[in-house]
Amino acid sequence: MSQRRRRSLALLTSGVLALPLLTGCGAGDDEGGPAAAGQDIATTTRDKVADGGVLRWAVDSLPDTLNAFQADADATTSRIAGAVLPQLFVLDAKGRPVANPDYLEKAEVIEREPKQVVLYKLNQQAVWSDGREIGAPDFVAQWRALNGKDSAYWTARNAGYERIEKIEKGKTDLEVRVTFAKPYADWRSLFSPLYPKQVTGTPDAFNEGARGTLKVTAGPFALGAIDKKTGTAALTRNPRWWGKQAKLDTLVLTAVPRAERPAALAAGKVDLAEIDRSGAERIALARRDAAGKAGKGGAGAGGAPAHGPGAAVTPAQATLSWANAFGTDEEKAAQEKETRTKHTEAVKRYADEQAALRGFTVRKSLEPAYTQLAMNGASGPLADERVRRAVARALDRQALADLVLKPLGLPAKPVGSHVALAGQQAYADNSDALGGQDAKAAQALLADAGWRRGGKLTEPAGAKAGPESAPQDDGKTPAGPGTGNDGLYIVGEDDGANGEAAEAGAEAGADTRAAGDAAAADGERDGVSPVLAPAPFGAQQKASLLAQAAAARTADDGKRSAARDGDAAAPAKGSPAPAPAKPAARTSGNMLAKDGKALTLRFVLPAGPGSESLRTVGERISQTLRKLGVNTETIKVADDSFFKDHIASGQYDLALYSWPATAFPATDARPIFAKPEPAADGSLLVEQNYTRVGTDHIDQLFDQAVGELDEAQSRELVRKADARIWAAAGSIPLFQRPELVAVRPSLVNAGAFGLGAPRYQDIGWKKAPKAKEKKK
Repeated sequence: MSQRRRRSLALLTSGVLALPLLTGCGAGDDEGGPAAAGQDIATTTRDKVADGGVLRWAVDSLPDTLNAFQADADATTSRIAGAVLPQLFVLDAKGRPVANPDYLEKAEVIEREPKQVVLYKLNQQAVWSDGREIGAPDFVAQWRALNGKDSAYWTARNAGYERIEKIEKGKTDLEVRVTFAKPYADWRSLFSPLYPKQVTGTPDAFNEGARGTLKVTAGPFALGAIDKKTGTAALTRNPRWWGKQAKLDTLVLTAVPRAERPAALAAGKVDLAEIDRSGAERIALARRDAAGKAGKGGAGAGGAPAHGPGAAVTPAQATLSWANAFGTDEEKAAQEKETRTKHTEAVKRYADEQAALRGFTVRKSLEPAYTQLAMNGASGPLADERVRRAVARALDRQALADLVLKPLGLPAKPVGSHVALAGQQAYADNSDALGGQDAKAAQALLADAGWRRGGKLTEPAGAKAGPESAPQDDGKTPAGPGTGNDGLYIVGEDDGANGEAAEAGAEAGADTRAAGDAAAADGERDGVSPVLAPAPFGAQQKASLLAQAAAARTADDGKRSAARDGDAAAPAKGSPAPAPAKPAARTSGNMLAKDGKALTLRFVLPAGPGSESLRTVGERISQTLRKLGVNTETIKVADDSFFKDHIASGQYDLALYSWPATAFPATDARPIFAKPEPAADGSLLVEQNYTRVGTDHIDQLFDQAVGELDEAQSRELVRKADARIWAAAGSIPLFQRPELVAVRPSLVNAGAFGLGAPRYQDIGWKKAPKAKEKKK
């Protein structure tokens, strides 16, 4: 693994590449403007929060390691570390780092020349759970483990630590002096979390000692039992905590897959869970139905919800089902009765869940991450910067943001930076470096790159303009209705001379899509995309064409038989043999072509049930590009192969995935946009730059920014790098991701944290109102 200024590995979760949330320095000015959306956590003062209680918090999985600096650390690793280990700096509500007074009295640069020196003054009450003071030995051990000089330590990142020259005790045991060999602007990113020297002191302890347990901690919570069988990790109130005592007795992190969270909430297994749009819609429907019953009513026939399983069944379908169940065909009747029984059970289960979900509310904000359109610039048409810029300028980013965020009642503003989000100090909208939506400009760029409508095609039918080695689909992905992988969808491929065939198909398919809209919410819950499901309509076309071909073959066979049986079958003597007909010249019609090849881009999207919004955005982008004359071949792949087999390996042309915001872009953004370097075996070392688009100038700007100790100047260099990233058009930020969290209404200081970090000791259950307050 490259050790080149790399803070963390990219992790994939439902189409999202997520880095652990890192924390840092305090901010004092208004650079970056306001955050796009504030926190929604039911902020409550501690005196109104009850002492005690248990909170069950859903996580994606139990961690494979509790060492946040190892390659297989994940979001749950970071959550546990945030609650049980020292965090010297934390993020405020605008995603700006501030010193954590529970651990620091002060931290500042005290010398710049001849070398940078940072002095940490620790909280005199800060101790590890074994009673030892937090101090310089812990800093030294972590530095030696992470500076990259000892390969016996299995570390995933060493950014910043490799710049340190020495660490020593200050005037007292509570002071730690860190001297840097090279200046480091993001020094505040270091030592968060801080592990005890028992974990970082030796390679064996670092590599294995903290994978399944943390014997020594120093947070408001201590690590309790981790139970793989029940999928739970218990965090218990730390009796040695010197700060404000945690309100909760126990915080139980419970592994629940995202698709199963509505059911887990309804069953009382969790009290707080991040959910997707379909889960939020279920809670909204449950609360609406409850309000309806209290008023004019909101249930369907028989008191069942007017949505969910079977809600779209028509009276005719219900009658036919009854007739089959009680008909004379015993085998068919038995099958139908079994189906009806399962359906009845599903309806009852759904109704029971909906009744329980009325007791939850949804808190909403925007995640510290943005969704982007990534373009693979390593090969194929997108290796040409003009084609990438044309694709980018064809996009209506505002419309895409509206598509995802407006239905959720969230602010819908396109993200204007690759390296920060609105509210963070480094944020500035640099999209003008590329230019806004302009279809004419996009067409001109494509024409300048040599792509023309109606171009002659010499490639074999079905060949693509992208890399020849590209797989057409992921073999591990299940196919068929209900799997989220209903087949390839090639936008624009069937266009005639004027694109008429594809347009006719789209119109014919509109009825099919409209018929499915009524059950869209239920379809999303079952993992079926509400869009990109062309297979049923395609199957109808295929059946019709096969029937016509069969009829034609029958007629042709009859003519050939007559010719074989009669003398007239042989040509008359002296008559010249008919000249073979020339094959009709193939053209690209209304679509673009160059050098005999149509302009077709492989659009790879995850097929999982949590990625419906990505697929919806993907279809809208495909429609936009089709108007430009660009074909897109949509390939839906299994979530577990989306990143590994497609994004990281470069087997795509277009893709949608998300990057996190960071408080330290000079460090964290560098590997994401670094210019790929050739390896000894001829391959490319891309670090985390999965678009393979980069320049020496961008690298130089990041290098200057990370070594600039004037914070304002460092941020300006980062903004300049972002402008160059926009101009290179390797990736196009679209919108900040929505954050939807289901919680019990009485839970306070928790929910959608937005850009900020949780303050675990303040989370708890709101006190019940006193009798006097009730009367008021």
